[in-house]
Amino acid sequence: MADGELPGGYFDAAGRLQRDFDLAVLTGREEELLTRTRHAGPAAQITEVLSRCVRRLGDISPVPAEVVRDLLVADRHYLMLQLRRATFGDRVRADLFCPWADCGERVSLDFALADVPIEAPAQPGRVHRMTLSDRRPVEFRLPTGADQELLAGRLAENEAAALTTLLARCLFRLGDETPDEDAVAALPASVRAEIEQRMREVAPSVAQTIDVRCTACGRMFAAPFDIQRFFLGELRTDGALLYQEVHYLAYHYHWAESEIMEMTRDKRRTYIDVLADAIGALNDGA
Repeated sequence: MADGELPGGYFDAAGRLQRDFDLAVLTGREEELLTRTRHAGPAAQITEVLSRCVRRLGDISPVPAEVVRDLLVADRHYLMLQLRRATFGDRVRADLFCPWADCGERVSLDFALADVPIEAPAQPGRVHRMTLSDRRPVEFRLPTGADQELLAGRLAENEAAALTTLLARCLFRLGDETPDEDAVAALPASVRAEIEQRMREVAPSVAQTIDVRCTACGRMFAAPFDIQRFFLGELRTDGALLYQEVHYLAYHYHWAESEIMEMTRDKRRTYIDVLADAIGALNDGA
């Protein structure tokens, strides 16, 4: 179990800000869920996993999927980082290639999730207000997991249209109106840029890039760190392998499937390694 505080926070129905949380580690049950729900899309998968693992959010316990879905995007990213740290540890190691055209050498990446920059807003709020340079008032909210789920398919088809839909969903007021998608699509680029910039300023954030120095050419570059893709890619287990592990442990230890599926992946594989060593020793002594 891990605990912490969201950088943004969730405003409940009474308008109270809920930020501190308790988080349970991933078990075989969540790995099985990720395998079975690949068709649902990454945002929906994240909602399902977090709704199982976030045991408390402020005064809310248990935490239903509806609450997880309505968390700010950065808060969901933060919970994913903490879930990975609690389940598999803090270090991340990977190989990538230097992007400089005259280099292209392999670079080993090694960093701690604890060092990923996190920024909390100075004043969390359910609704944010600003005044445009043309003096029109604007009221907006920040994007949530629900927005991610709704727009997941549209982003791949037409990113510009999906971002227009997102902005229209987040805008409560623009001047004297509540703008629809057509009104948002008709906004001058400068006006959209003003609004989007202000949204970034008041939103919590979790860094999506890691600064890396190439050991071959010595130059720095920013490596993308897509938290959602990293989380799902690392934690998604091939279903056949998961069931093979369950079968192996059940066969030798006579444990029930339910007991094994409640274990973390690291714990399952620790027992498998111990068992392999014991079987190897027996075979050597035969």
